[in-house]
Amino acid sequence: MHDLVIRGGLVVDGSGGEPFRADVAVDEGIITVVGKVSQPGKDEIEASGRIVTPGFVDLHTHYDAQVMWDSILEPSAWHGVTTVITGNCSVGFAPLRRNDRSFPLKVMEAVEEIPCAVMEAGIDFDWETYPEYLDTLDRRRHTIDIGTQVTHVALRAYVMGERAERNEQATARDIALMSELAEEALRAGALGLAGSRTKAHRYVDGTMVPGTFAYEDELLQLSSVVGKVEGRVMQYLGNVFDLDHDIPYTLELARTAKAPIHFIMSDTAWERRLALIDAGRQEGLTFYGHVAPRAVGLLGHWRSVQHPFYEAPTMQAVAELTWEDQLALLRDPAFKAKVIAEIAALKDSFFTAHPFAEMYEMSDYPDYEPDPKTDSIAARAEQNGQQPLEYAYDVMTRNDGSGFLYVPIANYRPGDFSVIRVLLSTPNIVVSLADGGAHCTRICDAATPTFMLAHWGRDRTRGEKLPLETVVRALSRDPATSYGLFDRGLLSEGYLADINVIDFENLRLPGPYRAFDFPAGGQRLLQQAEGYVATVKRGQITFRDGQHCGTFPGQVVRGSQPEPRR
Repeated sequence: MHDLVIRGGLVVDGSGGEPFRADVAVDEGIITVVGKVSQPGKDEIEASGRIVTPGFVDLHTHYDAQVMWDSILEPSAWHGVTTVITGNCSVGFAPLRRNDRSFPLKVMEAVEEIPCAVMEAGIDFDWETYPEYLDTLDRRRHTIDIGTQVTHVALRAYVMGERAERNEQATARDIALMSELAEEALRAGALGLAGSRTKAHRYVDGTMVPGTFAYEDELLQLSSVVGKVEGRVMQYLGNVFDLDHDIPYTLELARTAKAPIHFIMSDTAWERRLALIDAGRQEGLTFYGHVAPRAVGLLGHWRSVQHPFYEAPTMQAVAELTWEDQLALLRDPAFKAKVIAEIAALKDSFFTAHPFAEMYEMSDYPDYEPDPKTDSIAARAEQNGQQPLEYAYDVMTRNDGSGFLYVPIANYRPGDFSVIRVLLSTPNIVVSLADGGAHCTRICDAATPTFMLAHWGRDRTRGEKLPLETVVRALSRDPATSYGLFDRGLLSEGYLADINVIDFENLRLPGPYRAFDFPAGGQRLLQQAEGYVATVKRGQITFRDGQHCGTFPGQVVRGSQPEPRR
């Protein structure tokens, strides 16, 4: 008798090959049969009329804080994700001086918009070194696997203390100690080293996070430790505002690190980024470009830290009122007129960067590839005989003030996904940037796997779709192997039994909603899925019909994982 048998499903195995009908048997957390299974299982899942896929691997999350209080990791776990990677964008919590954590917390709050009060209430900071941090993670229950990265900002804060916060230059001794600690972290199990030189990460006052422009040689020297530990990678968040300088620098990082370099890209200067991958290949260097499968978009709503009307003095004056009192005012025609007039009078506002012709309203089942000519706020306002400001205000005030505006900020320059389609069909491009755990009031992209399956594999009308087997491989095998996790992402004998059973015909993605379930009553956005029959992690059923089963088979992934012997 097998531990688990999944019967009669259409297996999309993660290899990119044609789907086929088969049973899948699991024993002791490992796939043992893909084919005809005659023996019964202690547990069985009927998969007739369903697709059976590997568990999905999410390379770009910011669950560094949430993983300390949330054993399930919603919303990612709702969307078939069975492995996540933390420590992205050079922000993390290890190593960490026990009595000097204000700076790393302030950086995490600035970069990922997780309030310090939430983190202080939810995290028991009982580690200092990176090995101790991994041990702390090990002691917690997990529904899915957690992979980690050591980060440049954390290393700088630990070694330099207040000098790091003051953005001082690191000394040779500082860099040597950072390198020693980075190597210790990699040997303890960190999957990679994350560094950043992006101008996008700033404090509330507009100043850049300290360390963003640490002297270039500092990060280069630090990167040299990555290649000393087999199977490790480097994640680099570059300066897209100066590609003439950043592209050669990225090449130099790869030469120094002697390891794969993962970098973020979008539809901005994407041809130059693809040329970087090709240039690296000619030198024997490996680059992976991380691309979101839809526009990276802000969600504007009344309770967000930023929305189209937040700059109005009248709105700021009532920000400390209870939500019930604010909602009553928002419904008042005189209050509405005053707010709209104040925003209309601003010469430099949210709309300067995000005009109404590039902004959309969200329905109960959102269209993430809307047509700007007919679906934008500007177009809908004209159709409705209103000014765009008034129409946007009304959208946000619908349903007791729970309406959402969708503001694409990247990957939507053509007004469709034509560039994304090219990128997703290009070698060494991996699906990424779901950002689970971060930007909790403004972004909700952790539903990426469900979106990609439904939109790219079935529903797209504004251009070519992608073959279902290509979509599944992009969500499973490709990201897994790019980070050295060769034991997963494939439905084949000997591989980890990380599996999804999905009612593909009825797979749907409802709109996001607000929850106030973080520590200290912190707010976040959530987005559920319809159509997941079951998710299996290491052979244990973790979800049935979208409901958690109370099982916690997830582990902390320490280092690269070898290909199973067949």
